[in-house]
Amino acid sequence: MPLWIPITIAAAFLQNLRSTLQKQLSGAMSAYGATYIRFCFGLPIAAIYLACVLWGEGAALPAPNAATMAYAVAGGIAQIVATVLLVALFAYRNFAVGTAYSKTETVQTAIFGIIVLGDHLTLGAALAIVVSLVGVLMISMAKSDLPIRRFWRSLGEKPALMGIASGALFGISAVSYRAGALSLGLDGFVLPAAFMLFVVLIVQTVVMTVWLWIYRRDDLKAAFRLWPQSAAVGLVGALGSMGWFSAMTLQNAAYVRALGQIELVFTFITSRLVFGEKTSRLEFLGIVLVIGGLLLLVLGR
Repeated sequence: MPLWIPITIAAAFLQNLRSTLQKQLSGAMSAYGATYIRFCFGLPIAAIYLACVLWGEGAALPAPNAATMAYAVAGGIAQIVATVLLVALFAYRNFAVGTAYSKTETVQTAIFGIIVLGDHLTLGAALAIVVSLVGVLMISMAKSDLPIRRFWRSLGEKPALMGIASGALFGISAVSYRAGALSLGLDGFVLPAAFMLFVVLIVQTVVMTVWLWIYRRDDLKAAFRLWPQSAAVGLVGALGSMGWFSAMTLQNAAYVRALGQIELVFTFITSRLVFGEKTSRLEFLGIVLVIGGLLLLVLGR
């Protein structure tokens, strides 16, 4: 089994765990604050991880070139803006439309990977991405009681465009992280991925600290007041990011993001066992399609 597959599955599991921890903070801070603690409290973990990698490999700290820094800034800011767009969607009555359209991230990641890095998809991988995308959309519509007709007719409305933009920005961030790690020109994948993660988290922490200080100072204060919970989110988030960055350094970002949708399976299990939520037929069918698409990606690409 290629190494990127278990790394991606582990990263998806950790991302689901991080989301569960963030959900428990929903009453203490906004989604912006919950996003911030991923970066701020994850940065020290990334720094320790990078130091351990440098010591283990007996290597010197890499010297980033202009391309590396450009990709780090572009990817880091794109991820922040994509998250802000998703949060902003909840202000709209038909936010479910935009949320559903944001799930086109995997397809858009594939497109950006082709444009920026010249990555190409096999026919089997492309089919797998489409199958899993249909499953993801079904899950999204089932959770929000969004009719299929409403989904298609909403294309062109502001929430739909915001959702598409969010998916595009998440795709840009994924491809930028892979491009930045590869631009270092280092052997292997561990050191370039660790260094890229460290640089990106610096960018994201600085940008969001300034933004929260200006616009949402209460969230900034809450993040540090609740430091034990924030530290837990930062730790799990950083561990997950180590996996994402490593997998995307090893493999086409579109493949990684597509396989990463196994997080929905973990979310499904968590919602049933931890939160006792019920599952509709459409949501169950969506899970089946997601699993089928992921199996096709792993076995048929």
